[in-house]
Amino acid sequence: MTMWVFGYGSLLWNPGFPVAQREVATLPGYARSFCMKSIHHRGSEEKPGLVLALDAIEGAACTGIALAVETGHEEQTLQELRARELISSAYVERDLIVQLANGTEVTAVTYVIDPHHDQYCGGISLETQARIIAEAVGGRGPNTEYLFNTAEHLAEIGLRDADLDWLSARVRDLAS
Repeated sequence: MTMWVFGYGSLLWNPGFPVAQREVATLPGYARSFCMKSIHHRGSEEKPGLVLALDAIEGAACTGIALAVETGHEEQTLQELRARELISSAYVERDLIVQLANGTEVTAVTYVIDPHHDQYCGGISLETQARIIAEAVGGRGPNTEYLFNTAEHLAEIGLRDADLDWLSARVRDLAS
């Protein structure tokens, strides 16, 4: 049985595991947004950055990529994903059904935000998000790199995200 992982942020451009297949996929009931403070990868405890997370919202849907893990790498992939995504327990690992572009439904390992966690920050304005992202740096690099890479990869596969496009333009303005 194929192990699938749903990517909606950095997993789009940096999965960190061997991928056998990539398919555009939609996850109902969740919205992608910069609703998680990053205190490790794209910010610090002193100056948190922001990373994307999936926030449970009735009627919402997030389109991203379903990544099929190469056969034989399932256990290692799951261990590495847990070390990466569950570093501060702000994400919760779920096996959720996503619909591939061809209509097929598959169960995918998906990381969603815990809205009760200290790092949850849903509902902040796009302007505030832009100012935070423009300045934050963490263990994996500048917060700007995370934003730009994600927005560019979504655009490359035909999945424009109006908020990410606006944030990219605004952050570039703030940096100049």
